[in-house]
Amino acid sequence: MLRELAAERERPCLLFSGGKDSIVLLRLAEKAFRPARFPFPLLHVDTGHNFPETLEYRAHRVAELGERLIVASVQSSIDRGRVTEETGPRASRNRLQTTTLLDALEEHELDAAIGGARRDEERARAKERIFSHRDEFGQWDPKNQRPELWALYNGRIRRGEHLRVFPLSNWTELDVWEYIRLESIALPSIYFAHHREVFERDGMLYAANPFVRHLPGETVRVELVRFRTIGDMTCTGAIRSAARTLDDVIAEVAAARVTERGATRADDRFTEAAMEDRKREGYF
Repeated sequence: MLRELAAERERPCLLFSGGKDSIVLLRLAEKAFRPARFPFPLLHVDTGHNFPETLEYRAHRVAELGERLIVASVQSSIDRGRVTEETGPRASRNRLQTTTLLDALEEHELDAAIGGARRDEERARAKERIFSHRDEFGQWDPKNQRPELWALYNGRIRRGEHLRVFPLSNWTELDVWEYIRLESIALPSIYFAHHREVFERDGMLYAANPFVRHLPGETVRVELVRFRTIGDMTCTGAIRSAARTLDDVIAEVAAARVTERGATRADDRFTEAAMEDRKREGYF
């Protein structure tokens, strides 16, 4: 899929946040193109509210590979008046990433963005094609999807349009972890059990951080936790876990009955169609 995209599109990019799915994508890109350089840059939409462990891993991995990294800053979008920052105890920059991403694609004239989204994560992502079309406004129409019969992908677009490409679309969370074990891929320590200061809100444990204003009755305590998925500190919950090794994590994931986004992402809980609404606007 990666080689086909590189052959069909002139200016693709690979979305790399330092999360487990984008880390696996990076390994697949190595297998597809090494020893040559990647035929695309890496792109990270930085909200400014990331976990420090993720940013440290991102910087280390990019330096190790020697690839080009484009950082699109949500803070810059706020400073330029492109978006307005939310306020209140549940404020998040998650939705603001859409504008920053679309601006970055336009600024760098990128015509395809490779992402690590998987269909098992969330119902809106289950509607995506692997080569998913976006119109000239960066928007997604789930009712106007291109057929993908016999693993044939349509990479044609008109001027101003672009593609979102999801090579891991048919993988599961368990597939991702088993591939990480198979390839001995290093991960940010946040994915494994560690003691961390957390507080509880809406049935989820959030990492104590300077970006969230606490509600009455919310207290910070230390618990043994790990993260199944990594987004902003403001909207990503942890789970209580003693899984300190890959084997422990795989056993835990195999027994789970709720997807990682369903269990730990507050940004998907605003409405039943929260993710689909954001994707229609141009979200990942």
